[in-house]
Amino acid sequence: MTPIQKLAAGALAAALVVAAPAWAGKKNDTLNMAYDQAPESVDPYFNNVRIGVILTANVWDTLLYRDPVTHEYKGQLAKSWRQVDDKTLEFELRQGIKFHNGEDFDADSVVHTLTFVADPANKAVTQQNVQWIQRVDKIDRYKVRVVSKEPFPAAKDYLATTLAILPARYYKEVGPKGMNAKPIGSGPYKVVEHVPGKSITLEKFDGYFRESPRTQPKIGKVRIRFIPDRQTQMAEVLAGGEEFIMHVPKDQAEKLQAVPHLQVLSGNTMRIVFLQMNTLDGAPAPQLKDLRVRKAIAHAIDREAIIKNIVGGGAEMLHTICTPSQVGCTHEGAPVYKYDPALAKKLLAEAGYPNGFEVDIHAYRERNQTEAIINYLQAVGIKAKLNFMQYAAMRDQVRANKAALVHQTWGSNLVNDTSASTPVYYGGGADDIARNPQIKDLLDKGDHTVEPKARNEYYKKALNLIAENAYSVPLWSLPVYYVATRELNFRPYADELPRLWEMSWK
Repeated sequence: MTPIQKLAAGALAAALVVAAPAWAGKKNDTLNMAYDQAPESVDPYFNNVRIGVILTANVWDTLLYRDPVTHEYKGQLAKSWRQVDDKTLEFELRQGIKFHNGEDFDADSVVHTLTFVADPANKAVTQQNVQWIQRVDKIDRYKVRVVSKEPFPAAKDYLATTLAILPARYYKEVGPKGMNAKPIGSGPYKVVEHVPGKSITLEKFDGYFRESPRTQPKIGKVRIRFIPDRQTQMAEVLAGGEEFIMHVPKDQAEKLQAVPHLQVLSGNTMRIVFLQMNTLDGAPAPQLKDLRVRKAIAHAIDREAIIKNIVGGGAEMLHTICTPSQVGCTHEGAPVYKYDPALAKKLLAEAGYPNGFEVDIHAYRERNQTEAIINYLQAVGIKAKLNFMQYAAMRDQVRANKAALVHQTWGSNLVNDTSASTPVYYGGGADDIARNPQIKDLLDKGDHTVEPKARNEYYKKALNLIAENAYSVPLWSLPVYYVATRELNFRPYADELPRLWEMSWK
């Protein structure tokens, strides 16, 4: 047991027998939160780690808002909208909205933001979110049209989730670097301090517009510290230094249920987990180019046992690379690779590796799950060495063709449509390490086909081809365990997004 683990265990034992701490957070109207990943940038378009998505949703607004329960679209920065044709959406914008720096929101904000991030030269991190945009036209000060390159049936979902609107004048002046240094949005919380890699402090925005479908913020301040080590987070929340943490491992969350001053909540999410295998030329593990090796890896992992013993929380086993709730996601017709270590060894021997081989595996979160996968691979002779790092560093290794096996998770940036999941990894973009042109073509057609039945069929064919070629091992949906002070009112949602503006003190 490491010193940090001993500290956490000792803190847990103490917490079970002492009275609840005097929570400074409630007294100071400040929610202290810890998170394990620091965003590479706070600019909404230049990071794609979950904490960046959380910050974006709380600091910025989008044109539309999707209700997390009913999935109904409501006007946020836009008060109304209409579909002009199969490639054009027109938005009537709200008037009188101010950004945190006092700048007026109007059509210029929409036009500049979406035009800037849709330009590949500006290198938005998740191109999938913006590459469908052809242009954005200003009709008048409070009316715009968003035109897609081709029919794009998921457009409203992107405009309601990931496409935050930035202040045009400020963004033209400071750019992404300035937006990271001093973020400015129009959302329910404003950034009052950002220490890159260390912490970010939010304060409720008293000028938040009353017509928003989101409630007015209730807690005065939220201070988020970036603490990579989960055991340190545990020790902090037990000692009262933090009042809210998430992604707590199942076994630790279950122990914390006995702590009188804490509450533990959990729920399944849109996030999928899969083992991605690099089949590109020049990749670090040429063994993975052999389909028999990839199938052996799929058969080597006992997913049911890992879900039961490590993941928990209502996790759902996956057979294809998409979130089950997403429009277009299906596992119908896809092959299922059941746990069969004897077959895995047989396939490895047939491929010329009777004694297995050595390979690196990259991961950035859920380390206990990665270690379980490594143990199963070891049992069939595959000796996997773990490279555990921050997400941005791992992503860069993948994009540089320097990663072989990758323990990936993907939350689709809140978008409940298959276009936001499968094409990210198999649509020919920077994160695609299979580069199958047939799959890319099917996904492109699925992304841009309006008729639902035909669209679903394209996605089905693509998903089945991915499974047949065993380019990935679909693992499970990832539930989240949240631990918070009992003094906090908090509701978890399937999109894995803590809505800070809804939280309040009891």
